[in-house]
Amino acid sequence: MVVALWSSPTICQSTAAGRNVRRRPRSDQTFSPRAALVEVRPSPRGREGQKYAVQVYEAAGVRADEMQAEARAMARAVNASIYSPDFLVFRYGSRPIKAFRRTLEILIALGTFSFKLLVDDRNKQLEQNKRLRASELRNIFTRLGPTFVKLGQGLSTRPDICPPEYLEELSQLQDALPTFPDSQAFSCIERELGEPLDSIYSSISPSPIAAASLGQVYKARLKNSGQLVAVKVQRPGIEEAIGLDFYLIRGLGILINQYVDFVTSDVVALIDEFARRVYQELNYVQEGQNARRFKKLYADREDVLVPDIFWDYTSAKVLTMEWVEGVKLNEQDAIDRQGLNLLDLVNTGIQCSLRQLLEYGYFHADPHPGNLLATPEGKLAFLDFGMMSETPEEARYAIIGHVVHLVNRDYEAMARDYYALDFLSPDVDISPIVPALRNFFDDALNSTVSELNFKTIVDGLGAVLYQYPFTVPAYYALILRSLTVLEGLALYADPNFKVLAASYPYFAKRLLTDPNPYLRDALVELLFKDGRFRWNRLENLLVQGRKDRDFTNKDALQPVLKLLLGPDGEELRILVGKEAVRVTEAILVGTAIDTYNSVPAPLRALALNGRADNPFGMSHSEQESMLELRDLVMRIWSLLRSSENFDPSILQPILQALQEPTTRTLGGQVAVGVTQRLAARFLQQVLQ
Repeated sequence: MVVALWSSPTICQSTAAGRNVRRRPRSDQTFSPRAALVEVRPSPRGREGQKYAVQVYEAAGVRADEMQAEARAMARAVNASIYSPDFLVFRYGSRPIKAFRRTLEILIALGTFSFKLLVDDRNKQLEQNKRLRASELRNIFTRLGPTFVKLGQGLSTRPDICPPEYLEELSQLQDALPTFPDSQAFSCIERELGEPLDSIYSSISPSPIAAASLGQVYKARLKNSGQLVAVKVQRPGIEEAIGLDFYLIRGLGILINQYVDFVTSDVVALIDEFARRVYQELNYVQEGQNARRFKKLYADREDVLVPDIFWDYTSAKVLTMEWVEGVKLNEQDAIDRQGLNLLDLVNTGIQCSLRQLLEYGYFHADPHPGNLLATPEGKLAFLDFGMMSETPEEARYAIIGHVVHLVNRDYEAMARDYYALDFLSPDVDISPIVPALRNFFDDALNSTVSELNFKTIVDGLGAVLYQYPFTVPAYYALILRSLTVLEGLALYADPNFKVLAASYPYFAKRLLTDPNPYLRDALVELLFKDGRFRWNRLENLLVQGRKDRDFTNKDALQPVLKLLLGPDGEELRILVGKEAVRVTEAILVGTAIDTYNSVPAPLRALALNGRADNPFGMSHSEQESMLELRDLVMRIWSLLRSSENFDPSILQPILQALQEPTTRTLGGQVAVGVTQRLAARFLQQVLQ
């Protein structure tokens, strides 16, 4: 049996740092109250706190006893730390020797490693020493502490960036980091929860099950319920370690913003956002609330598992979660031994991530392999909810629209999307950006969009972004990280895996079923070009949409009909009317052609007075075009009818729509148009 290991566990720290932060500064120091690293959160204590939590979370459907337990956990975490750049300046700006020593430590470690690589390259020993250097880099990241461990975790999921030897070594940074003494961890649990260890657990592992950048995890059994749990304990002195690193990194970001012209993004803003997320990981009550919210939104899928939180045993530095059995997603051999398919699990992760990013906008921003487990039942378990983020609502729809514009190669619309995505300020002229997009994507889109590698698009767009005044929002950077990690996991099993191909069914379903006006317009834009309906696009959307388990044909009709019959649908009704005439004619003429071809040749010649070579007055290419259109429409109908969830009631919206005055008018126009076209063809035959 392979036991599920926690990843990125965050670990226990003394409260001394907190007391130092709240200490009044000396009279010779100037310090704004807003510059505090540790701030008291506005959550009331005691009975008032419990009443407050009940009011806040009642709408979420959380039971009263759970809300009260959560309120008690919130009270225990009232002094949890938050990120404050001002305080970092206050704390470390007055300690230049400490900052200099840390800078020197980083430069020596990374500089020495770079020098060794240079020597290997000169001596043509890069390949020979690759395993040795990978091990050295892992040890360097480990020595440099949590900030660099997180960097190594990100690199360990990118087989398209790092050689296999580096991937294997850096993957150990997920949960195979040095531990701190168990006595410190157990003292932290007792101090945080206010009870002796043997009063809380009937048993607890004598040593950590896993250890990572911010903490380590123990396996335990609760004494009062017998429930098997994972207990995550925060590493001592973690705030001091990451605080100094972020102070130095932020100082570097300020220099980049001021003196490096080709970097157009606000580097300091990106650093601040990342640091804020890391500091949120230090508050385990916040992480527990993130897990509860995540489970409410996404654990409705039968193939997704989110563990429960035990609030009575949770504080700012101790988190108790339901124990999950499973294996990490980068352990392909272990997954195979359980009879599971890695690509199926990755596809589950992609579909869940797309829901996170584009439906509710609340997403897991740190999905590295140690945070994603395959359970023996074939479920994908999400762990470690310390780093979460949100996608603005307008940006969610803009991302889907951006995919549509990419498919259509509408580069002007793609450039305009950057306003909605907050990449560009409204006063920026997009006209010079359009040719840059065209130059890149015209080359990249030689194949279909779904065959593109996600990294190819990211790299290509990055080259465009650097040339123009783009600002990459923090949420977008986290989205890219999330999707590239998932693609990196899939590349372990299939080097040809394309995350966009796996994502396309979701986009198709959203376009066909979402009633949002922005997406309805995007659907029309995708299906119509130069006044003609692109039936092949609709067929492709239906084929792809059916691959999404949440897709239903009935839902696909509703938004289209609503758009067609609405007060703003006049222009669309004209296009639909013209296309309905063309399709009806194709079906009637196609049926006539099939009937004619089924008649024996002698009878055809006799009936048509010897003019059997061209009885319909159409060229061969025109007949082929008619038959092709007819067959395409019939295939689309077959797709709808052959669906597993097909129900004749899907026709009910159409029957209801036929009662609308707008529809009756449109139907009359179609009937007249078809009659006129058939009459014209008949007269042409008579005159001939």
